[in-house]
Amino acid sequence: MRSAIILGGGMVGVGAAVHLRQRGWMVTLVDRREPGRETSYGNAGMIQAEAVRPYPMPRDLSSLLNIATGRTNDVRYSFSSLHRHVEPLLRYWWHSAPKRHRDAIAAWARLIAYATPEHDVLIREAHADNLIRRAGYRAVFREAAALDHAIKEAEADRREFGVNFRVLSGSELTKAEPILRNDLPGAIHWLDTWTVSDPGALVTAYAELFERLGGQIVLGDAQSLQQTATGWSVNTDNGRIDAANAVVTLGPWSPDLLHKFGYRIPLVRKRGYHMHYTGGATLDLPLVDKGQGYAMGPMVKGIRITTGAELTGPDALATPVQLASAEASARELIDLGKRAEPEPWFGTRPCTPDMVPVLGRAPRHPGLWMNFGHGHQGFTLGPATGRLLAEMMNGETPSIDPTPYRPERF
Repeated sequence: MRSAIILGGGMVGVGAAVHLRQRGWMVTLVDRREPGRETSYGNAGMIQAEAVRPYPMPRDLSSLLNIATGRTNDVRYSFSSLHRHVEPLLRYWWHSAPKRHRDAIAAWARLIAYATPEHDVLIREAHADNLIRRAGYRAVFREAAALDHAIKEAEADRREFGVNFRVLSGSELTKAEPILRNDLPGAIHWLDTWTVSDPGALVTAYAELFERLGGQIVLGDAQSLQQTATGWSVNTDNGRIDAANAVVTLGPWSPDLLHKFGYRIPLVRKRGYHMHYTGGATLDLPLVDKGQGYAMGPMVKGIRITTGAELTGPDALATPVQLASAEASARELIDLGKRAEPEPWFGTRPCTPDMVPVLGRAPRHPGLWMNFGHGHQGFTLGPATGRLLAEMMNGETPSIDPTPYRPERF
């Protein structure tokens, strides 16, 4: 029987594990914690069918100055740790040029097309429909000019990619979300995105499906991965485990492990924060406050605010700046209530400089595979890239051309 060790128990790792197990592989999923406790736990809880354009780095001087001087809440940075980010940020800036960004959009949109269909299969098989709402989310705007610009971009996406949306006037938005203040110019209601009331619980449900299919989940140290005469081994709480194949799905920690095998894969590591709030208003659907750089949505634990990107050191302490700004902005829109936790959660998004995942066979090590670098959309794309990886590993014709994602491009 063909065998694989999957290193990393987030949405990406669990998605790959399920797809391989469905193909009859003997699969062991290894992580230092239970599945879904890291980056997959802390996101905004959306399976984003409309996210056909990966986020480019701003290239106009005005936007860059706003970031540099701290006048935007989308991106914050720690000056003392900026040296860690210079090289991947320069690559990111280069790939964000219009023509190269178009190439990234083409590769990205092919994956996004599989996002909700692949989740749909797993949701049904994992009996997790109670966590899902298929009603979209609303992007709200505080300035009429910003709304008009966003509508033009949305119309272009509808023509090119078939995404569905509805424009809401200010009065229609107030009727849809009566708890919002009533002087906003309007919103875009993205209709095809699904929302999740507990992202960590959805990963757990998929992991339990994997176990029902006969897969094994163990706690272990991914950094102990070693090449052997017959494949790969890793040390776990259950002892050493061997398999013919190993798959690195460790998100932002993936390059650190691969470095010891001679691979140098750059990542822009973007930290994000969240906090839950209770005792205030109740949202109907998640809202993205486009001008203020945060999202908020109804979750099991209350309304969750999720921030933009912070560039800092991997071991840096939490900084409250972005969350405090997002919280203050949210309180301008709704009665948010009080914080439900003493400290914010934070985690790191693994973003490749060319904005598409690293997916495929390691070029110099037989049986070593990679699947990481999904940026802000690992939760959305985990089942889709898991399927593509499983097809490649199983010798099937891939459902889409995997060339844009190949690891050797770095």
